[in-house]
Amino acid sequence: MSLNLSSVTRPHRRYNPLRRQWVLVSPQRTARPWQGQTTKPVAAERVAYDPNCYLCPGNPRAGGAQTPEYDGVYAFDNDYPALLADEVELPATSPGSLLIAEAEVGRCRVICFDPDHSLTLSQMPVESIGRVTECWKSETEMLGADPSIDYVQIFENRGAMMGSSNPHPHCQVWATGHVPDEPAAEGAAQLDYFTANGRTLLSDYLAQEVGGEREVCGNDEFVAVVPYWAVWPFETLILPRNTVGSFVDFSAALTAGLADILKRMTTRYDNLFQVSFPYTMGFHQRPTDGKPHPEWTFHAHFFPPLLRSAEIRKFMVGFEMLGMPQRDITPEKAAEMLRGCAE
Repeated sequence: MSLNLSSVTRPHRRYNPLRRQWVLVSPQRTARPWQGQTTKPVAAERVAYDPNCYLCPGNPRAGGAQTPEYDGVYAFDNDYPALLADEVELPATSPGSLLIAEAEVGRCRVICFDPDHSLTLSQMPVESIGRVTECWKSETEMLGADPSIDYVQIFENRGAMMGSSNPHPHCQVWATGHVPDEPAAEGAAQLDYFTANGRTLLSDYLAQEVGGEREVCGNDEFVAVVPYWAVWPFETLILPRNTVGSFVDFSAALTAGLADILKRMTTRYDNLFQVSFPYTMGFHQRPTDGKPHPEWTFHAHFFPPLLRSAEIRKFMVGFEMLGMPQRDITPEKAAEMLRGCAE
């Protein structure tokens, strides 16, 4: 039975079994006055084509390449990649040294969702998002087939508040030679749980959340919840109803189901504060190291920074940086507010 803390108004902490960390919940702080930073949302000019945008069809990019006249989804190698395919030779580390470095190889890709500069996922038709989902699958297959790649991380930074350098609808794919820290930590927790119980951690977690007060919406294939252990005020987790480990395993039904729930969730976000909602969104899936990884459940994280309105954001500072994550609004209240938004 799921633990019900929706009526608790006193400080408490909740455990995140996926990261094996705690988060402090302080519901009584929602009444505190705010005299900190406020940020006026910037309304982007709605134009289908921007001659100064590197990602619009037919435009030259900053690195000198030419963006083709694409009419659907367009994927290409990042002109300024964070990772390179050639391994650098580093000095040998002395035995017992605390100063350790390793070479890291990889590949960085960019995926333009649509040629229309003015769109976001929330404004795209479900069919168009489905084509993006198909591209996420093909990119995972293509990059994961490289024996030097152990992980494919797909993510979208939406909005200037989240550091997006270009408003054109797009995401990034970073394929790495090692499994990055966040999916590695999640993978270790999932493996321990699977070894002990013979079931996947996130399938058991979803069974406790379906139909409950933290569920936001769902379809035949996926469910969106505000996780019990959420750190960000309106953080959500998208989980498959039936365990699937990777984009590689996606059927046509899963592709359509993911497109549908992404459309519905991003629209709800926009309607929450009547603004193009900023967030970092990304998918965690099993590594591409050639091992089966039956413990892994594919899932998506939404990490939006807004706290009380379109002008007030959550900052991870002070106690959050030096102690542990902390939130004011409860996950149950956040889910209630998101459920109340139109799709």
